[in-house]
Order: sequence, then C-alpha cells, then structure tokens
Amino acid sequence: MLTIHAADEVRLTWDDPEPVKDGAVVVEGVRVRAAGPLEEIQERFPGARVRRWPGVLGPARVHESPLPDAPTPRERVHVVLKSGATAVLAEHTDTPELRAAAERNDVVVLAGPRPPAIVDDGRADLAVFDEAGICVATVCAGRLVHRRR
Repeated sequence: MLTIHAADEVRLTWDDPEPVKDGAVVVEGVRVRAAGPLEEIQERFPGARVRRWPGVLGPARVHESPLPDAPTPRERVHVVLKSGATAVLAEHTDTPELRAAAERNDVVVLAGPRPPAIVDDGRADLAVFDEAGICVATVCAGRLVHRRR
C-alpha cells in the first residue's frame, strides 16, 4: 500500500538549505518511493492514502546517547521512537534484551553515528516535529509507530 506523508515543510536532511514547502514523502512498504511537493506527489501516485501532519517532516533521527530509563527494554525502545528516532548506537544497547527489543521494533542499531536522510528507495524512517520541536509522529521502516494525540 502506498502512503503519502505530507507536511507544511519537508526536509530531506535536517540541515537541508532548501526545504520543500507543502511537501510530501511517498512510502511503499519499508521504502521511500519519492519526495517532493505534495501536488506533484499526488499526481504521480494517484489513489495513495494521504496522512497530513502539522509541522516539519524529515528523516527520523539517530538516538546517540544511552536509552532513557523505563521499566522494560521494550519501553526504553518505545521512548526512543516517541522522540522521533529510529536508530540507536550499538554502544548503548548493552544487553541482549535491549538489542532484541530494538530488533523486534525495527530500530536500527548502528556502529557509529551517521547523518539521517530521506532518499529514494531508502528505508522509510521519518519523523515530524511541531514548531516547539516536539515529535508529532514517527514512521519506522514504513510503519507509523508513534502519533502524538
């Protein structure tokens, strides 16, 4: 199923000098199929479901510090997802239970930091932030895993 994630602004990288106003990213399965102005995306992908988000949509972030405290490894991973991150550093997944919880939730475990980016045919890891910098939604490997109510 094709899903178009649209927002007031889309950034392919967080330091993108030319964000797309009224932009969109189309996702099929776990992959990004295209990004650009919403009007163009809807013309290219007619019939796709559209999710409209308030704020700025960009690549999901990499959580580069120890995972937040929570009662279980699963809940620790979910706190990361709620922050707009879909990747963590291996050095901070120091137990088999924590690594398993990350894997079960499709969270990428990286050997080192890397700058996140939205690229065609890349993994569909997206995050939307409001003007206060609060995560509105997180898409991890094409699945909506967090939506602020």
